[in-house]
Amino acid sequence: MQASLIVPTLNEAASVAHVLGTFRAAADRANATIFARDPIDWELLVVDGASTDGTAERAAAAGARVIVEPRRGYGRAYRTGFAAAKGDVIATADGDATYPVETIPSLVRRLLDEGLDFLSGDRMAYLDRAAMTTEHRVGNAILNRFVQVAYRRYLESLPGGRLADSQSGFWIFRRSALDRLTLTQDGMALSEEIKIEALVRGLRFVEVPIHYGERWGRPKLSSWRDGLENLAFLYRKRLALAREDRASPRADRAA
Repeated sequence: MQASLIVPTLNEAASVAHVLGTFRAAADRANATIFARDPIDWELLVVDGASTDGTAERAAAAGARVIVEPRRGYGRAYRTGFAAAKGDVIATADGDATYPVETIPSLVRRLLDEGLDFLSGDRMAYLDRAAMTTEHRVGNAILNRFVQVAYRRYLESLPGGRLADSQSGFWIFRRSALDRLTLTQDGMALSEEIKIEALVRGLRFVEVPIHYGERWGRPKLSSWRDGLENLAFLYRKRLALAREDRASPRADRAA
């Protein structure tokens, strides 16, 4: 089986080789143990936003296929990566060493064994206070609460009817799932869009607790600007789903 790890980067020269090396070591161990009967051929795909610090060169030296995407945006990088990925399963992680890439192989095993379509990491479960600023934590709490209220009817399949981390960028899913999702966002809002789409379209979805670490290098997220843009998207998306529900001929769907 083939699988792809997609890592979007922008000036992550200090950490990208560490991220890729940590993942590769874990993937090799998994291929000798939990995937011994059917080892996974992993593609390391880095989508670089025209970094100026040598990120692309370090990623290539660490064994990654590098695509330079001059159009800026977190979501744009992922959408470019999704189109280019060769794997039957796709995993994602940031290039700043915050996500536990060493856990990806075991989570892929779970995805396959449990017949899941989409798995998302919950950063809030074991959150180290040093890993997220107060502003970022408050912003996440507001966005998560809005999702809980506005999208309640779509969360019924989740334990407690709750999506704990709507903003997480740590996902593992079957490539075939992309055919059922409508992804439009080029910015940070893709993080919430992909989960909402997965839930609305009836994908077999599980959220799992993960450890989220302190990033290497300077943060690029603007808590208030990106938070407000994400909130505005969530509002527009909910209105669009309400219109879709009203247009649906199925009686079991009501806005």
